[in-house]
Amino acid sequence: MEILTIIAIVVAVILLCIFFYFVPFSLWLSARVSGVRISLIQLFLMRIRKVPPSVIVNAMIEAHKAGINISRDELEAHYLAGGHVVRVVHALVSASKADINLSFKTATSIDLAGRDVFEAVQMSVNPKVINTPVVSSVAKDGIQLLAKARVTVRANIKQLVGGAGEETVLARVGEGIVSSIGSSESHKSVLENPDSISKLVLSKGLDAGTAFEILSIDIADVDVGKNIGAQLQMDQANADKNIAQASAEKRRAMAIAQEQEMKAKAQEAKARVIEAEAQVPLAMAEAFRNGNLGIMDYYRMKNMEADTNMRQSIAGPVKVDNEKK
Repeated sequence: MEILTIIAIVVAVILLCIFFYFVPFSLWLSARVSGVRISLIQLFLMRIRKVPPSVIVNAMIEAHKAGINISRDELEAHYLAGGHVVRVVHALVSASKADINLSFKTATSIDLAGRDVFEAVQMSVNPKVINTPVVSSVAKDGIQLLAKARVTVRANIKQLVGGAGEETVLARVGEGIVSSIGSSESHKSVLENPDSISKLVLSKGLDAGTAFEILSIDIADVDVGKNIGAQLQMDQANADKNIAQASAEKRRAMAIAQEQEMKAKAQEAKARVIEAEAQVPLAMAEAFRNGNLGIMDYYRMKNMEADTNMRQSIAGPVKVDNEKK
């Protein structure tokens, strides 16, 4: 009998636990005390739909206390769609206290888009400062400048869905800094008036189509880099020098080739002369055999040749012996 009593008590406890799990009476009591009307059947059906009743009820209590009217069906639908109910309600309460016009539909669309809607509302109240990386640009005088900027932005609630993020803002600000420095006549003017960069960049409306509103752009630091103009001139001079050297080498190679060609032609002509001279004795021998040339004619020719050589030696320059000198 005692064993049956213990079993009955255990079964009763288990049934009570199951009952209070599916019918959270304490949560219903908290909602009633807070002024939120919700039935036990609705809490039971939330368990069946696999929606945590504590999340929905606590969100409804927070919204009710802040004077925001949100129905249970809207919160359940947003939870089932994969949204963050707590963040959305926190964002709505913060927006209401800060007099920011934010509807439940807009807040849920921002949350489902993957953005933190509560952080966006906080950024609307407290603007955020974004530090840009070092931006390198060259003025018209060829001097490189390295600039850093601080961009103060505020979240634009209306543009959070589909609007560009911080990366786009930083890219546009960097582009504006490069354009502003590049249009300056001298780097000295930029160093003297760095605020001219921020004014020019801010006037371009860089926050169009982004999820932020740019409040101010402040140039934090400007450093002088390399003399890019002089470096480019040196590189151009070296390139021209290499081109000139290549052209000179080409002309030298052509001259050497022409010289070799002339030498080859001279050697060929000399070979022809030697070949012609070799024909002379043969012609003289043929003349002797045919009787066209006599012995006396040959001696007269030799005498004339010797006389010609003597005259050439007399008329030519005098050779001085180096040892006697």
